[in-house]
Amino acid sequence: MRPVAVRVVSPTEAVNPRTARLDEVPTGELLRLLNDEDARVPTAVAAVLPELAALVDEAVRRVRAGGRVHYFGAGTSGRMAVLDAAELPPTFGVAPGEVVVAHQAGGPGAFTDAVEDAEDDDAGLDAAEVVAADLAIGVAASGRTPYVAGALRAARSVGAVTALVTSNPGTPLGGLADHLIAPDTGAEVITGSTRLKAGTAQKLVLNGFSTALMVRLGHTYGNLMIDMQETNAKLRGRSVEMLAQATGESDQRCAAAMELCGDRKTALLWLLAGEALTPEEAADALGRAGGNVREALAELGSG
Repeated sequence: MRPVAVRVVSPTEAVNPRTARLDEVPTGELLRLLNDEDARVPTAVAAVLPELAALVDEAVRRVRAGGRVHYFGAGTSGRMAVLDAAELPPTFGVAPGEVVVAHQAGGPGAFTDAVEDAEDDDAGLDAAEVVAADLAIGVAASGRTPYVAGALRAARSVGAVTALVTSNPGTPLGGLADHLIAPDTGAEVITGSTRLKAGTAQKLVLNGFSTALMVRLGHTYGNLMIDMQETNAKLRGRSVEMLAQATGESDQRCAAAMELCGDRKTALLWLLAGEALTPEEAADALGRAGGNVREALAELGSG
């Protein structure tokens, strides 16, 4: 008798008994069910924070040594990755693709138009950008996307460190990842629709990862976006306010420091150091500290 093949179903594709009557309940109850399921996501993400912290520390080491972080994803997972990478330049002042670059199956057009069959594509061309110094992170809710598998294999072949963000703790791709980040979000509200809980978990994980990475790289001072891009009048005014919050100096004093030093971060260091150095010396100290204000202050003996 021939053995019967057993299909292993990802948790994201299981049927959720709590939402089995989703189309029968009143709208208020429908929204409550959605909200109740969403409330399970932060707990699932909290359970993987130790693994995520290790991944952040690895990324910091690699970026400081000249490497980059690459995201690879298809469908909703790819869109979450693209969105996270796109928000880093305006928030933290890094150039697009300088620290984190996102690769989506189907190319840029797949962000707004579904190209779902692209998840079966070989990621070879996209993964060709990865070098040994880099970190490659696959994002796959089901944990079995061929595009992501190809990217992780290619990254490993050149000696890069690999990671996988998934909502399937039993993913068959786990063996391709040096770091497995797998918040168990369980069955979706709508069976297989990973734009829901799994997508929310990806948003939380990627936001946490990239934010912690930027903080560790010195792109904030405390909780202030000291490296943000000034792209409009509101943000230009925010620069002076930020300096005042960080130093306790008046708006007028901070505006004058900005004018004298030429940029926000140099002005911040100059003010914090008690103006015992010239703006040029402040800029040099920042350069030696890799742009990290606290490290520059420590070097100057003002930390």
